[in-house]
Amino acid sequence: MPRMSRSVPRTALALAVTVTAVAATLAAPGPARADDIPKAPGHRLVKSYEGAPAAARPLPGTPPPQHPHLAANGRSGMHADAAGSGTYPWSGPLGKRPEVDSEKMAALGGECATVTFDRDGRIVTVCGTFTGFLVKLLDPKTLDTLAEYKLPQRPSTVEAITRLDFSKIFKDTSGGAYSYLDDKDRLVLADSRQHVIRLAHERTADGDWRFVVDKEWDLTAHVPHDCVTWSNLYPSGECDPVTSVMPDWDGRIWWVTRQGRVGTVDPATGALRSIRLDGEEIQNSFSVAEDGVSIVSDHALYSFRAAPDGTPEIVWRETYDRGTGTKPGSVSQGSGTTPDLFGARDDYVAITDNADDRMNVLVYRRGADVPGGRRLVCEIPVFGSGASTTDNSLISWGDSLIVENNYGYENITSLTLGRSVVGGATRIDVREDGSGCDTVWESDVRAPSTVPKLSTANGLLYFYTKEPSSLGVDAWYLTAVDFRTGETRWKRLAGTGVAYDNNWAPVTLGPDGTAYVGVFNGLVAVRDTR
Repeated sequence: MPRMSRSVPRTALALAVTVTAVAATLAAPGPARADDIPKAPGHRLVKSYEGAPAAARPLPGTPPPQHPHLAANGRSGMHADAAGSGTYPWSGPLGKRPEVDSEKMAALGGECATVTFDRDGRIVTVCGTFTGFLVKLLDPKTLDTLAEYKLPQRPSTVEAITRLDFSKIFKDTSGGAYSYLDDKDRLVLADSRQHVIRLAHERTADGDWRFVVDKEWDLTAHVPHDCVTWSNLYPSGECDPVTSVMPDWDGRIWWVTRQGRVGTVDPATGALRSIRLDGEEIQNSFSVAEDGVSIVSDHALYSFRAAPDGTPEIVWRETYDRGTGTKPGSVSQGSGTTPDLFGARDDYVAITDNADDRMNVLVYRRGADVPGGRRLVCEIPVFGSGASTTDNSLISWGDSLIVENNYGYENITSLTLGRSVVGGATRIDVREDGSGCDTVWESDVRAPSTVPKLSTANGLLYFYTKEPSSLGVDAWYLTAVDFRTGETRWKRLAGTGVAYDNNWAPVTLGPDGTAYVGVFNGLVAVRDTR
């Protein structure tokens, strides 16, 4: 019998959001909440809107190829498509009297990171709470919870509580944070038990919704799993969390672990294969095209393909400057980007490095064989000396890349009392003849930790920003920037206080034009009013 989750009625809850309340709320149940996310004092002291509405100016170009085993581009995962482009084929809000709605997902925590959309526009998301991750089905207009499915608590959460080190949570990308929606609207993720599960959602006889485990694959024969739990507080063995999953063009599910394991599972037979990148970590997701799988570790960028039996094989490997340590604003000592597969001819892959003084954007030729062996197209330093890093994917469209500076952001305590980051965003274009790259514009937009996005239907980039405040107000904004010029067009206040810190969650654009942002206490929606 498949495991099912009950449909969840909405119940009222009015608990204060405070980081010091962790101990009191850890045991609290996690049903759906009807509450808006509370704003911290000071929201009346800051502007709710700046700028002016933008006119839609569609961008010329061709979207990334549609993956045959993923939901349509824009609906499938954190980076919008298999190529990691961060682009959407529909418009986001244009800034026409935008209104803000929010949904509090837990008493403490509740951040909804990956937001996907089924074919009818309902939201399928994974929200992190201190009692475990919740897979939720949400109404896109009201943010009402239609159904939820509880995932096991992550080892990092148990460690954080028992050892009073909450950085373990904020720097853990495993347990379902990276998930994808497949071509049949099923959510696929790896949970903290090192199992890959495939969840379908369906209507019950009484008209409610529920999640059903459609299929499950146990990776523990290939992945060490002596992990911290409440019944195993001091394990003696190794624990290697699964970071991300993604299908290849043949439907084979690829998975990676934090400690450098790369594997596949055949959904039809359940056959498992894996290899180990010794001494390397993988903290980011990965990207897939018809010609292979691109994975970045904290040492090198890889192109993989599967052998006939499914075993991952390295096609090529390129090392990069990983610097001498982890910067404030990075999760590990290495690239913080999921590879972008891009180019007018779809033949480039881009990441950033972790060079000590100034981070570089690196663009490589993607083919198995490149003319003269010259795989590196360009190496472009970005942002200021001694204050340059990113832990978010690039945006790619045509031959253009957008990179954001996250230097200085560590977790939700980093920017309280009116503080912010140095910020910055830059557009870099690969030259038409492939001879190198050029900087097109630089913006001073301050986006501490969001995964930004681009609407190709209106030409706007969407960031989640925070300016420094002499009044000590922590005000968070959805900010629209012109892709062509780098000019900030408008910004709308989402909320104030630590509950509105997005803490590495992305901006996501819905098919109806709404912009969603996962924040520490749940999910925020910003949409134009008519």
